[in-house]
Amino acid sequence: MKPLSVKQCSDLLQSKQISATELAQDYLNQIQEHNPAINAYIHLDADRTLAQAQKADERLQSGTDSLLTGVPIAVKANFCEEGWTTSCGSKMLENFIAPYTAHVVQNVRNHGMVSLGKVNMDEFAMGSTSESSFFGITRNPWNLNHVPGGSSGGSAAAVAARLAPAALGSDTGGSIRQPAAHCGVTGIKPTYGIISRFGMVAYASSLDQAGPMAQTAEDCALLLNAMAGFDERDSTSLERAKEDYMRDLNLPLTGLRVGLPKEYLEGGLNADVAATVQNTVDLLKSLGAQMVDISLRQTEFVIPAYYVIATAEASTNLSRFDGVRYGHRTDSFESLDEFYSKNRAEGFGEEVKRRIMMGTYVLSHGYYDAYYVKAQQLRRLVSNDFQAAFEQCDVILAPASPTAAPAIGSQTKDPVQMYLSDVFTTSLNLAGLPGISVPAGFSQDGLPIGMQLFGNYFAEAKLLNVAHQIQLNSDYHTRTPA
Repeated sequence: MKPLSVKQCSDLLQSKQISATELAQDYLNQIQEHNPAINAYIHLDADRTLAQAQKADERLQSGTDSLLTGVPIAVKANFCEEGWTTSCGSKMLENFIAPYTAHVVQNVRNHGMVSLGKVNMDEFAMGSTSESSFFGITRNPWNLNHVPGGSSGGSAAAVAARLAPAALGSDTGGSIRQPAAHCGVTGIKPTYGIISRFGMVAYASSLDQAGPMAQTAEDCALLLNAMAGFDERDSTSLERAKEDYMRDLNLPLTGLRVGLPKEYLEGGLNADVAATVQNTVDLLKSLGAQMVDISLRQTEFVIPAYYVIATAEASTNLSRFDGVRYGHRTDSFESLDEFYSKNRAEGFGEEVKRRIMMGTYVLSHGYYDAYYVKAQQLRRLVSNDFQAAFEQCDVILAPASPTAAPAIGSQTKDPVQMYLSDVFTTSLNLAGLPGISVPAGFSQDGLPIGMQLFGNYFAEAKLLNVAHQIQLNSDYHTRTPA
């Protein structure tokens, strides 16, 4: 089976050149052959997948279909889907079968999309390399000795390896955009609240946002049309008019003002990444855009503010996993305290324990004002920085990561170094702004390099327009790992 984008799958299905069942079976065959080397998928149920595909075929025959009917999609393992294992990459939930379906998953199912399976992730979305999963490391399809990024590494690897035309990811501090960059695919984090968080197992509730990952910006626009929408079950879901995110894809970039933040581009960049930034700038100039030098002055405070807020919220959210109602339960204990402590000690991995301890500390008496409140104040300053910048420009261009994908094991012994690798992505989550990662080049070692585009609130259509024009004039997104 040749590599297919979401749009190509849709065209084949709409023209009746292939059935949804045949397409799903082709992908299941590819997964069976190639997934053992990559470990992108961790939970498969071929019977459920093919049953969904059969229903999609019935819709295609009856004329009640949408452009996404029958198109397969991989789902990150922190999204509930009724009847499917929803493990969050953790021993704590290795046997948890979701009793209901996340709003965003239901939205794509309502459009007739077919779930191929659950894909791997850093445990409870805590990590930047997809090495902390209880179900093993996910490997980068471009080089199996390198990580795919995280925490949506399984989603990015599945799309990059052409084991799915699209995947659902979540982005708490760059977990869609960074793995998309490391795997040479496109991923968008929408404005906070555009996609409901209902049914997405929470890491840090004020930062988490779901979004699509696919080969192209056009694919992401098509998927975002299906995924976005108000949900009364999510108190942070935004009630606003329905948008067509494909509407501006073909607009020219003449006169577009692109901000170049000096704090992201001065020092610390790998030479290959720096060269890719310049190549992207040159391409945008050739398409009629004009570059504007801007400053995001609070950049140095982004990582500490993010990790204080994220770990504090994680400490609170993960307190529900005690082994009483669901989740891992220890075999032997002599007291209730021991029951709780052993459930968590056995069920959680090292990185999750580390972040719970950090979060509990910053929320504790005597430290709450000094750390958590101060981090929230910095969060407002970061947001103000962006608003000042968008008075000077329409979009902002930045690297997705200081380097291409690191080697497996290179960051596991130094968690701080892993945290610092998020320096270009976490600011958007603090501010709740949208961002997209676009394949933009390759390192000398043949690893993909991605560029980010930031937009103001609800500027998804503009970001997709710029990304689409980049892809019409480059071929990095079309290349496939051997």
